Amino acid sequence: MRIGFFYSLVFALLTSVSTAANAAPAVKPEPGNMAVVQEVSPKAQSGKIDLNMADASTLQRELSGIGEAKANAIVAYRETNGAFASVDELLEVKGIGKAILDRNREKLEVN
Repeated sequence: MRIGFFYSLVFALLTSVSTAANAAPAVKPEPGNMAVVQEVSPKAQSGKIDLNMADASTLQRELSGIGEAKANAIVAYRETNGAFASVDELLEVKGIGKAILDRNREKLEVN
């Protein structure tokens, strides 16, 4: 009789502990403690691409009519002749004509 009573008490104790653990509220992380990772790209706040900062892959991806060869030519021109003074200087790059410049003029800036 005593052993049965003891087992009943142990069972009741274990049941109440497991129920309390399941009913405990979950702890949520505070939003202020989260790490923030921000990607830095050559695009300015205005959404335009800076000719003096953009790499070849960005130029190729963002500009219409600019493939890998022309993007590499723009970067090579910049490395050889220094920073672009204006968007119109892009016409000096081999393979870039007035039509391509006009198509992309609104997307470009020089800082």
